[in-house]
Amino acid sequence: MSRAVQRGSTEERRSWDRRMSRAGALAAAIVATGWAVGTGPAGAHVHASSPGAVRGGVAMVTFEVPNESPTGSATTELTVTLPDVASARTETKPGWTARLDRDAKSGAVRSVTWTADAGGIGADQFGLFRIAMKLPDADTVDFPSAQRYADGTVVRWDQAPPPGGGEAERPVPSLHLAAGPAAPPEHHAQHPAPAVSAGPAPTTESGSGGSQHADNAARLLGGAALLVAALAAALALVRRRA
Repeated sequence: MSRAVQRGSTEERRSWDRRMSRAGALAAAIVATGWAVGTGPAGAHVHASSPGAVRGGVAMVTFEVPNESPTGSATTELTVTLPDVASARTETKPGWTARLDRDAKSGAVRSVTWTADAGGIGADQFGLFRIAMKLPDADTVDFPSAQRYADGTVVRWDQAPPPGGGEAERPVPSLHLAAGPAAPPEHHAQHPAPAVSAGPAPTTESGSGGSQHADNAARLLGGAALLVAALAAALALVRRRA
């Protein structure tokens, strides 16, 4: 790998980290504000959010997971199906281990699973799970999820809204994406520079030629002055001896 490619990869990773840091801070602030005023996820369901997410853009997606166990059993695992994204990164979450499931051939990330090392999300609690990814070029993206409890119960959040409107019993977490900025123009192969037709030399070259002539003249004058000075010194010496 050439140094130029290595530098490009390093700059790309730094750019990704900067964008994710800003997106994560914004997402955390908005989510925290929502819970502070008592809004929380609608209907206490698993909910996906990503402030400012646009079609085809890179975003930090936050999954809000409440504990709904009627027996008070802790949530110990969350699996979220992803739309076959090319790359994804999970945020470090103390007490939990994240695992990405990739397609063996394409390398696309198909899902992410968070597993509690111990404990989990207790009764009357909720957890926030964040992942950075490149979103698809679509108006809406769904994230079918499975929430596992310590007693073995698995709740699947994968139901689409009913035809007549309203909300499903186990609604699938989804994001509505805004239209992104116009795509930058594609970079095509570099074309050879057009041939320069023969003709008079440009003004800049003429100017440089004139400067060179001026330098030569100055050198000649300087040499002549030195010669005259040497002759004058010789004559003065002869006169003193005479």
